[in-house]
Amino acid sequence: MSNLTNPYPSPLLPTVCCIGAGYVGGPTMAMIAQKCPHIKVTVVDISQPRIDAWNSDELPIYEPGLDEVVKACRGKNLFFSTDVAVAIAESEMIFVSVNTPTKKTGLGKGKAADLTYWESAARTIAAVSKSNKIIVEKSTVPVRTAEAIEKVLKRNCSDATVQFDILSNPEFLAEGTAMTDLAAPDRVLIGGKIEGQAGKDAVDSLCEVYANWVPEERILRANLWSAELSKLAANAFLAQRISSINAMSALCEATSADVSQVAHALGTDSRIGPKFLNASVGFGGSCFQKDILNLAYICECHGLKEVADYWYSVVGMNDYQKSRFVKRVVSAMFNTIRNKKIAMLGFAFKKDTGDTRETPAIDVGKGLIEDGAELAIYDPKVSDEQIAMDMEGMNDNITCYKTAKEALQDAHAVTIMTEWDEFKTYDWQEIYGVMQKPAFVFDGRNILDHDHLKEIGFIVYALGKPIDPFLKSAEGVI
Repeated sequence: MSNLTNPYPSPLLPTVCCIGAGYVGGPTMAMIAQKCPHIKVTVVDISQPRIDAWNSDELPIYEPGLDEVVKACRGKNLFFSTDVAVAIAESEMIFVSVNTPTKKTGLGKGKAADLTYWESAARTIAAVSKSNKIIVEKSTVPVRTAEAIEKVLKRNCSDATVQFDILSNPEFLAEGTAMTDLAAPDRVLIGGKIEGQAGKDAVDSLCEVYANWVPEERILRANLWSAELSKLAANAFLAQRISSINAMSALCEATSADVSQVAHALGTDSRIGPKFLNASVGFGGSCFQKDILNLAYICECHGLKEVADYWYSVVGMNDYQKSRFVKRVVSAMFNTIRNKKIAMLGFAFKKDTGDTRETPAIDVGKGLIEDGAELAIYDPKVSDEQIAMDMEGMNDNITCYKTAKEALQDAHAVTIMTEWDEFKTYDWQEIYGVMQKPAFVFDGRNILDHDHLKEIGFIVYALGKPIDPFLKSAEGVI
């Protein structure tokens, strides 16, 4: 970017900004600032509390390694501000990383992506732009979103000479390992209108930024529509693997097979590989379900009903797995959990993050409460306030605790909902002593030593493992 091709001449200190200071925008821009000290990076957001948090010692999101990078660069070449217009005006490259949730009303309700925030960002960019801009899609968007955004930009910019080039640069990082993923990505995908010279120049400009730390062979170029679709496809494929192994976990329980052994046998096949083959209570996070539903809806819009139905089934299997887990808890505890204290260890959708979006703990928790349970929730990184928001309408049956020990005191059962490493280090012999008997462990992540737990005296249910005889007799099913 230090030698951008016209029409994007670089100032002495090239400037980029990112609209949206969330889980993608904040870490991504922090990494660019760290790896490109010659570039001024400004992250803007309309939320003053969020920006205040980014400028404080308590960042608004938890991600291993993020604090160190932000605090090393902040005030030097990394800035956080609510002055969106100024940041846009002085930047030659603008990343847009705003929320694109699933629509809750209207056409495509429950399936299509809501691009309200994206369109608002585009209108703001157009209103203040007096020079050529490269607009980079970081948000996950439907295929051909760039086409619509380009129309909004051109129709709302008062200066007809301003040129907007739109790129798709989808983010493939995983929460919990985001900083590692950003520092050493498998690939960086940049899509643009590479059929023309202006599009090639814009792609080259962004390639120069990443070339400061990413090997050239890992920077992939594609046309705009292929890049937009690749992000949806990647998340759909990963979620499909999770749903596939979760489907196998149900069959394993029915046949006394062990899903961990099946997964290992599959994973040693070089054609399949071992990643995303851990059976669990279900996938969560901001992307998988949203992106699959969006992908299926796009298929429907193009008349590809059978393709859409295939992808809907991936979400359907995820819902089934959560429902199946709740039924297993209830049936194992003699078909009644009314007024029983059930400890829920973990609420985030995965370890090493405080993100609770679409976490399986929400649906499992609601299912248990609907059957009368009293939930005792502990998560090392999720706030009581966030849990209260996620479980709105059911908080009378929920108590959040600052320690696992308090949550487990006098509990009839414990459910493992997040694979936090600390749960594996607990003194389960001591825990057994403070729980009601029989004491149940329902391991929704398969992270504990189940044989050891059984030796202590716990009744253990582990997803995809042979069913404990006690559980079979309690259910009345052999």
